[in-house]
Amino acid sequence: MADNKSYTRGQTIVEAGSAMTSLGLVISGRVCAVYPGGAMMLERGDVIGITEVVNEVHFLGYKAVSDSVVIPYPYTNLENLEMLFSQHNDFARVSLCSLFKQITGLLGQCQISEIHTGDLYQKLLKDIDLYNEMCRKFRIKAQDLSEASELDTDMMDESSDAWLADYYAGLMKLYQSETGKNVISDLSVTMGMLRKGSLDSRKAYSLLDNYYSFRQELGNLYFKPDGKDLYASLTQLFFRLKEGSPQMFELRKIITRIEESFYDEVGLDEDIYRKRIDDFAEKADNIPEDAGDAEEEDTEEHSVPMEELENSLDTIIDFLEDDSDKITDFKTHVIDLRNVDDPESIDDDVSTLRRQIAQEYYHVYKAAFFKSLEKTPPLPVRMLLYFGYADENLAGKKYTAYLAKLASSIADHSFAGLYTFYDWLKAIYEGKKDPSRDEFDSDYTDTVHKLKVQNKIDAAEEKKRLSDGVAKAEFELDNFFRNANKVTYGRITTFCPVFMDKTCVKDPENCLVDLDKVSAAIDQVRKIDYTAYYRETLDKENHEIMGKESIHVEYLPDFILMPNMGTRAVMWQEIEGKVRNSPARMAISIFHAEDLLGTVIRLTGDFRWELCKRIQGARWNDVSDHSLTSDYFDYVQFYRKNRDLSPEIKEKIRTSLQRAKNSFKEMFIRDYTLWVLYEGNGSPRLNKVARQILYTYCPFDAPLAAKNKINPIYTEIIERSDIKKAQRLHRLETLEKKVIASGLKVPDSLKAEIDYVNGKVSR
Repeated sequence: MADNKSYTRGQTIVEAGSAMTSLGLVISGRVCAVYPGGAMMLERGDVIGITEVVNEVHFLGYKAVSDSVVIPYPYTNLENLEMLFSQHNDFARVSLCSLFKQITGLLGQCQISEIHTGDLYQKLLKDIDLYNEMCRKFRIKAQDLSEASELDTDMMDESSDAWLADYYAGLMKLYQSETGKNVISDLSVTMGMLRKGSLDSRKAYSLLDNYYSFRQELGNLYFKPDGKDLYASLTQLFFRLKEGSPQMFELRKIITRIEESFYDEVGLDEDIYRKRIDDFAEKADNIPEDAGDAEEEDTEEHSVPMEELENSLDTIIDFLEDDSDKITDFKTHVIDLRNVDDPESIDDDVSTLRRQIAQEYYHVYKAAFFKSLEKTPPLPVRMLLYFGYADENLAGKKYTAYLAKLASSIADHSFAGLYTFYDWLKAIYEGKKDPSRDEFDSDYTDTVHKLKVQNKIDAAEEKKRLSDGVAKAEFELDNFFRNANKVTYGRITTFCPVFMDKTCVKDPENCLVDLDKVSAAIDQVRKIDYTAYYRETLDKENHEIMGKESIHVEYLPDFILMPNMGTRAVMWQEIEGKVRNSPARMAISIFHAEDLLGTVIRLTGDFRWELCKRIQGARWNDVSDHSLTSDYFDYVQFYRKNRDLSPEIKEKIRTSLQRAKNSFKEMFIRDYTLWVLYEGNGSPRLNKVARQILYTYCPFDAPLAAKNKINPIYTEIIERSDIKKAQRLHRLETLEKKVIASGLKVPDSLKAEIDYVNGKVSR
């Protein structure tokens, strides 16, 4: 071990790409580990280079953020490191804890980078669409922006394993505990952990590098050195629009957002970048934008006085009229959280504080809900119920004002199947909806009945509980809410249910989920897969006419907006209770940071798989009984023996299955996403076998089928489907003629079924 080395603020300690010759224990100061597109802080007790021990070179760069002192440890290979660990147990333990901390940080940055990259890509597509639409509207010749369609988006399919962050955070706590002192003595375990952690770190780095490279490509489409780019196209269009028009104001907001989005993205020539922005601003600022002024006035008119929100935490606690320990502890811990610099830190004390708040939060939320049924809740309480808000200091002034304005105007859209969680809970309480299944897939009725079977309650109590709104709401709060709120948040390791500006990965105003956005996403799915939400059933109302002839009825899913800003969504259950002809339940954050269309497509794919399994029962994977799940299961299980697939395609399937973690359902969802996003729009992405299965069970409607039929890759599939349709139509039309001949009225259900089979479904 060499002498301690001192570094001044800003000094480079290790260059990325340099040879691995030593590790460094930070004993004072702060050091940042630099990765593509960002940096991660290392402090006293962290080990420089520990994430890279399976590499010959450093893939991270290290720089002193403040004056720092580092103890260097010579490193040549893992065998020598194992010998060092055998002699210095304490250093081995410190190294592993630092490894677990750093990889957890890298994995967390992977999630954020994935969201950021996907968001920029979706905005690129929308910006191009807006540009082309405005050019068409005002008869302006559009510049060729087809280069964006040539981007390689395959890397967007890659993501880090969500469970890994929890795994390493758990290991860090284990090794920091007394138990860790015993585990560290086993060198084989220590070196195994080190190898796996280093490999996972390299994979996380690779993902960050890919995301960053893709963002650079996006930045280059907006800002090219030669000036022939999307930014130029948009700014030139801006000056051709009518002064003061709404379109000019809309386009100015888009241009400003683009400038802000890429300001911190390196890889662009900053001098050229700044000059182009300044040149545009100088010209644009001299143009009146009446529409913008009108919007600012409207915002001021509907603003909420901030004095209503002062001491929000006290207002919430006072409203509850509850001085139990859980409630008072919640207040104390929220105040403690105000003083935390990084509320997503995985340090033990911050992690403990988050867990305490999470446990207490649900008691506060439950008390607030039931109290709101007795008296009108003040604004901060409504913000708690809708968004998880608790304190204006944690939410920040800007977001507090926005949440207050939103809570004051938020509408109940439960009639359309979109619920805030507060409205959903009221629907449960009022008996309009049954409670959701718990994490063990047991519904409320089953749970109550089990209590009776176990002689814990009698028949009278069972009957009472089955109609008790309070008990039902508590079941929903204790089961569905606790689990769905955490899952939709996405970053499980750093989960805290209280709304904080420091944990917002996007501006809430830009990712609010509302009825228009959900409806648009659902309609986009139904535009390609028009049968997505239909169920096969019998027409009991017209049994004398229809007999056992099946019909199809559409049940759109219920979307439940959880009170958080999150990155995930979950298809909680495919039917209500045991009733097949009922809406599915899908939970999603009210502020959803991912692309909503992509999320709804994934949820629909998940729903299709689970509904088919529900209907097929034990035969869901029995290929002798053809269904979506059985045919797809057979395709993936035996793809190696399939003569219709080339060796290249088989290799792609193998890779896809690995990416899907060998989950057949996950692989189907990925193929379904390609089906809706690309195949339905005439851009083939699937192999012929997968395409055949998807078209059989998720067919195009009549106009889309006619459009794609001329494409050779679809011709045979669609013709085969048309033959089956013709057979079914013949039976239905014969029945229709018999009804007319008998002088009876043709049931609407029969007419609708004929349209359904024809692929002519009205929206």
